Amino acid sequence: MTRAWLIGAGPGDVELMTIKATRALAQADVVLVDDLVNPEVLQFARADALVVYVGKRGGHPSTPQDGIVAQLLEHVRAGRSVARLKGGDPFVFGRGGEEQQALHAAGIEVEVINGITAGIAAPAAIGIPVTHRDHAQGVVFVTGHGAGSGEPDWAALAATRMTLVIYMGMRRLNDIVGALLAAGMSADTPCAAIESATRPEQRHALARLGEFADTVARAGLGSPAIVVIGGVASLALERAAAQADAATPPADGTDTQ
Repeated sequence: MTRAWLIGAGPGDVELMTIKATRALAQADVVLVDDLVNPEVLQFARADALVVYVGKRGGHPSTPQDGIVAQLLEHVRAGRSVARLKGGDPFVFGRGGEEQQALHAAGIEVEVINGITAGIAAPAAIGIPVTHRDHAQGVVFVTGHGAGSGEPDWAALAATRMTLVIYMGMRRLNDIVGALLAAGMSADTPCAAIESATRPEQRHALARLGEFADTVARAGLGSPAIVVIGGVASLALERAAAQADAATPPADGTDTQ
């Protein structure tokens, strides 16, 4: 019998959580919940389950990773079944791989239940496919919060000509944009930033790379957000332009209806 699960809660909209995830959550004695998980998904947990918040979010106080692992091991060894509930997918920038390793090293089996990652859901929420035959033959998911030795090779990423989907990149957006421009990426490259994707408070900003950081700053967008850079973002830009044109009355004031 499974005693531990690593569960992806999806990007935010509770209806995007999988059926398998809800069934596992309903079995757990203990639920360890990340900060970015929509609290509404806890409706699927048992009424008597112990819910422990172990927030992990860039730029905010969080539970140390070794502390989370210690709690996982403590509860399972005490005979309790544990659901480790993470936003998005546990194996996409969720450190689920590390937690799986720790459980396996302790001789504990764990079931991984995938969730829809924000890197796909956020662009889709504003009509951006991460791949498109006319714009990108592939997509690269990359974290944007590294610096120094942890800095992604932006020149190499720019050279791929694939869609760049950047997680945790808002705090360093100016640096990222500057690095991509320095690497030769065109200032006309379409870009998007989507905050709180799939939730009622979702917002986004669209611009070309050369103006992107300033546009996002003026819009007041912050974390959690996903950044999309590449030709696929042109679909959202074109749609926004068409909507703006449709909303603009004729210059002579003539009613065209």
